[in-house]
Formats: sequence, structure tokens, C-alpha cells
Amino acid sequence: MNRDSREVDRDVAFDDGAVGVYLHLPFCDRICPYCDFAVVAARPLAPEVEERTVGGLLAELEARRTDFSGRSLASVYFGGGTPSLFQPGSIRRLKDAVFDAFPEHGSALETTLELNPSTVELSRLPGFRDAGINRLSIGIQSFDDEQLKRLGRAHRAPVARLTLEAARAAGFDNLSIDLIFAGPQQSESDLEGDLAEVIEWSPEHVSTYELTFEPETPFGKAVAAGRMIPCDEDRAADMILKVESRLEAAGLERYEISSYARPGRRAVHNARYWQRQAVLGLGMGAHSTEARGPERPHGARRANSRNLTEWLSLVELKPPRVDRVEIESLSVATARGEAVFLALRQREGLDAARFEAEFGSLPRKFFGEAITQSVGRGWLIESVRGDLRLSKEGRLVADSVAAEFVEGEMGEISEL
Repeated sequence: MNRDSREVDRDVAFDDGAVGVYLHLPFCDRICPYCDFAVVAARPLAPEVEERTVGGLLAELEARRTDFSGRSLASVYFGGGTPSLFQPGSIRRLKDAVFDAFPEHGSALETTLELNPSTVELSRLPGFRDAGINRLSIGIQSFDDEQLKRLGRAHRAPVARLTLEAARAAGFDNLSIDLIFAGPQQSESDLEGDLAEVIEWSPEHVSTYELTFEPETPFGKAVAAGRMIPCDEDRAADMILKVESRLEAAGLERYEISSYARPGRRAVHNARYWQRQAVLGLGMGAHSTEARGPERPHGARRANSRNLTEWLSLVELKPPRVDRVEIESLSVATARGEAVFLALRQREGLDAARFEAEFGSLPRKFFGEAITQSVGRGWLIESVRGDLRLSKEGRLVADSVAAEFVEGEMGEISEL
């Protein structure tokens, strides 16, 4: 095969030498009926609970920072839960501690806070800005009150609009709006209304999610019992196409399956997961993407306990027992599969030369049948040099395409 100037040497370093830090703040005023995240209902969030959680995060950061020593800081992300339930002073303490732990970083480092629309939280926006947050991810989900009710959301559209106004007034010039579609009884005209309003607000980034029904959630149980009917697959596909066409026409490029951004506004932190780079996850239920090393050439994943009491009991020990977690060392087969399907989530797709440099052969050596079938169905586009990316039709069935590249061999799981 003719190789061009994009050829990658076999000794290429796949680790970028940086680390993203994710801090999980698990508390919510209420738990949405579709949510399967590691969250805890707290109405309101008691000051002593907030202080204890901050202390636990600081202790875990101090204990885990050595695993990523010498790395520059690529991004900071406060997720949840609803991190904006915390006081700006708490967010500042945590942000400053992360910056101190990893002092090598740019002056405009992406520092994101997830925020739900509410009168209490929008009043804190200037404080969050002063604390060093420069990007907000706002859980709007819909601008239609009936749809918000059906989704079990606590806020209503007027508060969502006030929150966006307050965010701009506080000086935030990097806003991401979360939008859920294919929700209960949602029509295409309902979706059109949501998209029109999203575009009117001119966000720098939009994350769109087709409503899913996880088995153990109230919505999942309602579907299993026949009390709720999911959106028809064909109608959901039409909605995906509408979302893509409307947002891209408004200047928001679809750069990942669920993500749209204006030029230069792609989510730096989220991309670290798709690009298999190191992420230090702190907090109850947080996941880390461990750095590669001689014993783990393809890296590892570790997951903290999803039980708040258990997580706190471990990080509050002297010293913290951060070794009492589940660790999955990635086998070469698992890493190969993930390299393909994570790359296919992204607009640029899979660079075959880079894949060959890491795994010794081009993707067809390992996934020839899956590639041939997906290309034949019109789901996958393969270049003459073996690069792979999803077609427009393939983006509608991305999960099905991804499943073709998950090999049977699993990573080794150990509990220390």
C-alpha cells in the first residue's frame, strides 16, 4: 500500500504527557428518572456535607497526584451530580488545589463546571467566574415546559433562559448547552422549537443526547413494564438528522457523535476520553484513565466506589486508601477495539497509520470482516490507506457499528 507523508513511526508516543482532572460532585436537588449516574439526592446540600466532600476530594487528589507526576495539566472538569450546588469558595479551593498539584499548564486552561438552571445557582455565576471557571456546561435539556415535566426535570424554561442570560452577564464566553431529544411524546415540531431556541442563544458548544432507558432507572423500569413506549427508531433517526442539519447550518460542526462546536470550541476535556489520554478521576463513582507504563502498555481504567459512605471512609483514612478500587488493565485486544470505536465517534475517524504504529498492523488485519460488512452497508468509509470514518448513514447506527469492533477478549480486572 502506498504510504503518504502522514505515516507514523512505530516508536510514536501515544501518550501526550498531560493529564485531565475530573472532580465528581454527586449531589442533586432531585434525581431525574432517566439518570443512571452516580448521584445522591440532597435537598438542600448541607454545609457540613459540602465541607466533608471537599475534604475528601482534596485528600484523594493529594494521594493520587503522584501517579501522574511530571505531567502538564490539560483540563479540569467539575461534573456530577450538580456541581453548581457547591459554593463558589469550595469550587475555588478544589480548582486551586488541582492547579497546585499540576503547576505546568496554560493560562487559559479549559476549566468546566456543570450547571443546572435554578434561581439559586444562577446567583452564584459571578462567584464561579471569579473562582476560575471559564466554561459552563448547562443542563437545559429542553426549552419546552411540557417536555421538561415529562423528563422529570426540576426547572422550567423561563429559569433556563434566565440562567443563560446570567451566564453571559457574568462574563462567560464559552457555554455548552445540553439537549435531550426523542423524549416521551416529543414531536418533530417540539424538537424544531428546541433547536431554534438553542441556535438563538448562540452557544459555543452543544451536546445532544437521544434519550436512553437504562434498566435500573425509573424510566427503564417503566419501559420494561409497558408503562412507557420509547421513541420509534425511524423517528429517532429523523430527529438525529434534523439536529445535525440545523446545528451545522448555524455554524456548529458535528465533531463527535453527540457533540457540536464552533471553530476552536471543541471540548478539550471530553476529547481526552475519546483519544485515550490520561484522566485523573476524583470522587465518588469517578473513573480514571490511567497513564500507560511498562506493565500496562495500553493503560488501565479504575473506578471509585459509587457508594458515598464507602468512598468517604477510604479517602478519610490516614493515609487515604486509594488502592481499594477496581482496576482494569487493558489487554491488547480490548485496546484495539476501543481505538477503533472511540475514533469512529469523532469526525476525523481512525488514522490507520497511527493504529498500525501502536498495534503492528493496519485495522484490516484484525477487523477485516467487520470493515468489509460496514463498508458494504454504506455505514463506513475506508480510504485507500485504510483510514476509517462513519458515513452519514453510519452515524445513525453508530452503536451497531462500534459493536463490530469489540473483540471477545476482555481486559484483566483486579481488585486491590
